[in-house]
Order: sequence, then C-alpha cells, then structure tokens
Amino acid sequence: MTSLQAAQGGIQQQVGTLSVVGWAGEYGDGRDVAFLLVFSLGDGAGTREETAAGMRQLAEAAGLTVGGNIVDATSAGRQFPVTVLVEGGQVALTMPNMSVKYSTPPEWIAAAHDRGHVYFLFATQPWPLHLGNEIQQEELREFLSDEVLSTSAHCLLPVRRLAR
Repeated sequence: MTSLQAAQGGIQQQVGTLSVVGWAGEYGDGRDVAFLLVFSLGDGAGTREETAAGMRQLAEAAGLTVGGNIVDATSAGRQFPVTVLVEGGQVALTMPNMSVKYSTPPEWIAAAHDRGHVYFLFATQPWPLHLGNEIQQEELREFLSDEVLSTSAHCLLPVRRLAR
C-alpha cells in the first residue's frame, strides 16, 4: 500500500491533479532502490491524449527526456532542474512549475540514502482508474505497463540533504 500526495502544476487545468507516489524495490543487484513516480490522475479538462501531451510538455520543460534513456543527474556539480531533498522521513521534490513534500516509509528513506540517488519516473500517461487515498501494489504494477514506462521520463536524481 502506498500513500498518494497531490501536487499542483502550472497547466493543471489540462492535465488535472498531479500525484506523487514512492516505493522501494530491488533493482537487479539485490539492493533496494527508492522509486518516485509523478503522474496525472487524468481528472483535468483535457482528453487522455491532451493530458498525455500536457504531461510531456511539463516533462520537457523540466529538462526530462520522454521515452528515451535514463538521464543520470547524479554527476558531481551537474545542475539539473529536478531535485529531491530527503530529510526527516520526507522527500521534497522540486521541478519547474511544481514542488511537493511527500512522507515516505522508512524502507524508502533507507534505500535512497544507501544508493545516494532516487529513480525518478515522470509518467505522461494518466492513471486509468479513480483513486482513493492509497494505491495497492497490484494497481501500481498494473499501471506501470510497458506502454506507460516507454512513454515516461526516467531519471536518476541525487539525494540531497540539509546541511548539518
């Protein structure tokens, strides 16, 4: 079960409510990765196609490549317009036209700190069904189909922390 957090975007009327969901999972080497997904609930004024086009526009405005390779923004000194700050059991995601704080489970925080980065997905396809306040794992797996993944932006974002 994963809790949703809503975020407001600059073209909200077209794309509707933007939501953020995070989870931790193994990624081929036996260690967990912290995943963070932004998607539209599909409740905007636009059709599904218009919502997807609006989400693509938001992704590109944020310097994300949709449908391409994974962008690695973890290089030291690299300036990237999308950031994640992980502190006190929360992640703060900031990108052009959007920022959101998201409470995360301890395993997500542990994976983010262990790896030093977050696997960020920005889905252009809207969520297909009405959502309550939580997403079940089966629903998330079903949403993250090959089509959704191939039309999403993928990025490795460095984990930032407050200076101590």
